[in-house]
Amino acid sequence: MADTVQYRLERMVEELDDLERRGLFTRREIAEIVKQRRKFEYRLKRPSPLKQDYLTYIDYETQLDTLRRLRKKSVARDLDKKKDNKRTKLSVSDFAGVSRIVEIYRLAVLRYKGDVDLWLRYLEFCRERSNGRMKKVLAQLIRFHPKVPGVWIYAAAWEFDHNLNVAAARALMQSGLRVCPTSEDLWVEYLRMELTYLNKLKARKVALGEGRGSLVREDGDAGEKEWREDNQDLFLSLDEERKNVDGSNTDNEESDDKVDIFKEQGHNILQAVYSGAVEALPSSFSLRERLLEILEATDLAHSEDMRERILSDMKRDFSKDPKYWEWLARLELRHSQSNQGISDDLMLEQLQKAVKIYEEALEVVPSSVMFDLYTKFLMDVVVPKDGNTQLCVCTEDWISRLLTAYEKAELVGCMSEDLACRYASLYLQLGRFDEARKLARDLCSGDLANSSKLWLLRASMEIRHFTRDALSQSKASLDSIFGLIRDELAKVPLSKSEELWLTALKFFALERDYSDKLVEMSITAVAKSAGSDYGFSLSSAVVNFILHKDGLQDARKIYERFLALPHPDLSLYRKCIELEQNLASLGDKQCLVNARKLYDSALSTYDQDSSLWQDYYSMEIKMGTSETANAVHWRAKKTLENNAAALIASPDVL
Repeated sequence: MADTVQYRLERMVEELDDLERRGLFTRREIAEIVKQRRKFEYRLKRPSPLKQDYLTYIDYETQLDTLRRLRKKSVARDLDKKKDNKRTKLSVSDFAGVSRIVEIYRLAVLRYKGDVDLWLRYLEFCRERSNGRMKKVLAQLIRFHPKVPGVWIYAAAWEFDHNLNVAAARALMQSGLRVCPTSEDLWVEYLRMELTYLNKLKARKVALGEGRGSLVREDGDAGEKEWREDNQDLFLSLDEERKNVDGSNTDNEESDDKVDIFKEQGHNILQAVYSGAVEALPSSFSLRERLLEILEATDLAHSEDMRERILSDMKRDFSKDPKYWEWLARLELRHSQSNQGISDDLMLEQLQKAVKIYEEALEVVPSSVMFDLYTKFLMDVVVPKDGNTQLCVCTEDWISRLLTAYEKAELVGCMSEDLACRYASLYLQLGRFDEARKLARDLCSGDLANSSKLWLLRASMEIRHFTRDALSQSKASLDSIFGLIRDELAKVPLSKSEELWLTALKFFALERDYSDKLVEMSITAVAKSAGSDYGFSLSSAVVNFILHKDGLQDARKIYERFLALPHPDLSLYRKCIELEQNLASLGDKQCLVNARKLYDSALSTYDQDSSLWQDYYSMEIKMGTSETANAVHWRAKKTLENNAAALIASPDVL
């Protein structure tokens, strides 16, 4: 290893002497460069060098070469000031840095052939420095990663944009499509490349005066043409003058014929690519969507026919997919929303078309997902988002449509949890509170009896009804609300009832009898869950509730009851420890004893939780003695299966 490193360093002597002779680096700086390079070379000669070793070496050499170029410019400026006409010739140091970086990259990709990001970083460096190795590296990358579509796209883009070799770019893309026929990006980028090349050819004809226009569709043309037609008299003299200059329209017609050739060719290319892509990816909806976007962005011959073909094929293949109907309805509004200043009548017409599409979709795909999309669309019409006032047609007709959609979803049995909540919330937004209460009650007694969101919405309505009228706040009303919440908590699983429990505890905080009943219900619920971890700790929530409501002593009694249950959850232990530890920090020694007991009890169940050991150790460091801290550390080392217990140790303590 040492001989190899020394040999590589000796090969740098000529470069380093040149740097010193030209005054770019001092002898001390060159000695530091040699020291750093020796360190990096030894790292690369290890039995298993890391990827980061190569990247660190590359970063160092890149910064060094950047510094060399800056100092070279500074030296050149000094020569200009002295009016020295001697030009600085290129020497070995001007090429050695780039060559060394390329060599390090070569070794890196040879070691990590499967790292595509490293290959692309190598290619970007070659492209920026234009060192002539681009084609060779691209060929190696394609040989090692032929199944990665991005590799073919990158290679074709370089041939097309940088090398200006359309034939090579086309060959690469077609080879990529043969190897990766199921890549959407390859099909789309291939079509873009062909149309871009065709547009360049057309632009060349326009520059030579043999044509006009381009294949890129301009959105503003429709409004401008409409205005010109309305004010045709203003352009009459200009048109006559244009005819007089041209002599006749024969040349224009011939030019149009030539333009049509490009449009026809573009249409043929799009048709061929579309047929091949659909054959290779018959179930890809996003591919056809992207191809249609390209078609709408270009001005090709028979565009409408091609558009109708794509839409009919999509309807045939994706009519059972709700996403297709959602996309089709939004497509009707896309053009109208892009044109500012559109009339209300035209906007209303577009909305009616979208509604017809949704209603047709409900006949074909009567599912909860389809109803969800339809109601969201109608809700956007009634209540526009993002400050969009174009869809603000909030009338009774649209609200009745929305309510009818919800009713139909309930009738055909497609009412989901989210749909039901939005259905009831709509009545609340309309100010029809009693109807919302009745609807929530009916929905909770049907197929959605186990819906936590719906029960929570119903409970909030009942609480709002109770607090709205001070005269109705009787014990019978409280009994009714408590009975409702009790039934809800009995039906909804503990894993989904977090907000319901928190709402109940907050509402009955000032009612002693009901809060005590809720505490007893929580103990029963936790006992039934058998310590299952749902991401919500009811026991710690109840302890926190009692602490703020009744004080420390009652909180201790409650958490002792919870801890007596089988397999208490870790969050409860942490809550209790936090409670005792806060008081221990104020000087209460008994609380410190209680915290230690809680830690010991928790570690008897969760002995492999390293963070729990860490917290225990930290507490002893702050509030205990060195002996107790060392004892905790010793226990952690003996208990934890891995040796990660050493990380909780502190050298100054041990």
